[in-house]
Amino acid sequence: MSESLFMGLCDKLGTSQLVAMRRHVMDIRDMVNNQVSGDKGSMIVSGSYKEGFRLKGSDRDFMLWTNNHRVIWDLSQSQYYNTHRKTLILCDSSESPPGFTLLYLLSPCVHTAVQRACVRVNNRYYISSSEYRKFWCSFSDSTPHGPCASGFHGTFEYDSAYCFASEFWPPSAFTWIDRCHSWPQPHVVADIVKNGCHFVAMGHKLGHHENNEWRISFSQAEQKLVCAMNHCQFLTYGLLKLFLTEIINNGLSNYDKLLCSYHMKTAVFWVIQQNTLQQWCPQTLLECFWVCFKLILKWVYEGVCPNFFIPQNNMFPSKVHGAAQHQLFIRLYGFYKQGLVFLLHSPSIRSCIVNVLHNPNLSICTDEHTLISEAEFDMELLSDINKHDTLYTPNLETCMRYLHTIEQMMVSHLLTQYQVMTLQRLTASVLQNTTFMLYMETYTQENKLKYRADKISHHMLKLASKFGCITDMLYIAMYYYKTLRYMEALSIIEMIKVKLAQPYLMYEYNVNTVMYTEAVEGQSWSTKMRQAVARNIRLYNRIHYINELIPEQQSALRNKESLLHIPPFVILYMLQIFCYRHADTMRVQTALDDLQTLVHNDQGQLIPLYLRDISWQILGICQQVTGNLQAALYSYQQSLRQKPVHKIHTATEMRIQGTCH
Repeated sequence: MSESLFMGLCDKLGTSQLVAMRRHVMDIRDMVNNQVSGDKGSMIVSGSYKEGFRLKGSDRDFMLWTNNHRVIWDLSQSQYYNTHRKTLILCDSSESPPGFTLLYLLSPCVHTAVQRACVRVNNRYYISSSEYRKFWCSFSDSTPHGPCASGFHGTFEYDSAYCFASEFWPPSAFTWIDRCHSWPQPHVVADIVKNGCHFVAMGHKLGHHENNEWRISFSQAEQKLVCAMNHCQFLTYGLLKLFLTEIINNGLSNYDKLLCSYHMKTAVFWVIQQNTLQQWCPQTLLECFWVCFKLILKWVYEGVCPNFFIPQNNMFPSKVHGAAQHQLFIRLYGFYKQGLVFLLHSPSIRSCIVNVLHNPNLSICTDEHTLISEAEFDMELLSDINKHDTLYTPNLETCMRYLHTIEQMMVSHLLTQYQVMTLQRLTASVLQNTTFMLYMETYTQENKLKYRADKISHHMLKLASKFGCITDMLYIAMYYYKTLRYMEALSIIEMIKVKLAQPYLMYEYNVNTVMYTEAVEGQSWSTKMRQAVARNIRLYNRIHYINELIPEQQSALRNKESLLHIPPFVILYMLQIFCYRHADTMRVQTALDDLQTLVHNDQGQLIPLYLRDISWQILGICQQVTGNLQAALYSYQQSLRQKPVHKIHTATEMRIQGTCH
């Protein structure tokens, strides 16, 4: 049964190759971002998403910190910094429980968030964790969630932890280094220690300084440990996560959930390091899970969950005690008495093993490569890359820095093929943004300068289309429309329509795998992207691509939404309608009818359900500019009824008023 579960979990959580790909894509994007940001700050994706999981409904975790602030553990470490360029912060753990500390500001600070979070105690300025968290929640229009600011970006929920970084390993975690005899390997330990730790804005609930204390975070170290797991260990961790969400916490409110994914991960770490199991392999997967489960049961019984790096830090908060602790233990012990049969209460796990329960003599092949076809892997790869090809480009200088950084990285021989693909995709995104930003800066300049900028822009967009997919050619059409070259735009649109009509097209998770394989099997991923892949068009709301969409971009920006995501088929018809209005008015109605048919009748194939708000909005705009105000009013009303992913309701209401006058 373990082998069947192993293969089922590979199918649900990812094969080892898929998981490695996801990590490589995320890693290279973080590297590009952080090299460009320099002293301004760093941001990394953390949590299960960075570890390689893509579980439905899970949020995305981010850690952000300023690089001109550094935390030290004793004053002697200040010699390694130029205090004119770095603000130093000293740890004071003398009155804090293990794993927590106060942060004492050693030098003056100009950072607004830090200044507002400072509290004066005994003639010293300490940074209050609660005030720091409150500032960032207010700044980002989000709500507190543990040490994080929680909110929504488009369709996904995020948790952002605004923290501080230390390049030094915590003295209280030195004993962890001595414990690492068999796992992880010495080079992993060295890499972890070299990268220090972070401090997140959360005090100990039972401590004397809860509002001012900071929790020591080993998030980066934990990511490296998860990457150091073999695939059976990773799947055991994933199995525990499913057990937690679909069995233990099923039906409970957030307040009543006493165990979290972090406890599951910690259990796996301890079991691996203590050599409790001699072998982690497909045949022993259920045994591995059972050992981890028994350790969690023991922790709940004792009321102590030791932090993997600082065991003196009991990670069970104040909720895991008394009656709540007793009820949780009774619940878990009930599962223990049932044996592994209790896993059948999980829909995900049950689907993996039910066939074997009914047919115990069934032979199971444990070769992961038989699980996923070339087309399915391509879909996962290209989807992951396209989800992470956005970079913050506030000005042309930043664009140039991104392009320079990517160019330097591309010559490295250490990159994986997935990372090369990601860099190419990032290049296309930056080139497209650079083009429209350049236009915004030069369209009022003298003709000679405008001509030179236009030639550069045209070259950049053609280069971007070589690095990108079919729908990246739409940026060329948008640029032609913006520069009043309607016939050239229409010519590009016709080319794109032919490519999008191919029966092997891959868009979102829709693809005919047989036809896709026949068309592009054996080709490079770059070629597959150009010939067979479509993606949503992303418009940065600070950059004006199409004048008719400026009200929507401004509405989204006011609501702190940085991007518009538009289905390629919707923007294609929109551009066609706008161009025909100037170049061939006889064909406007036909294009409008095509767009109306698409928006009214599509069932999620060409317009994903989460993009219905912007799609109805664009249909309304096209109807309004062509004089059909009654139809436009209906479309705008439909846009308001959709899930407000893009937060464009202000623009919608303004346009509704325009149709009524």
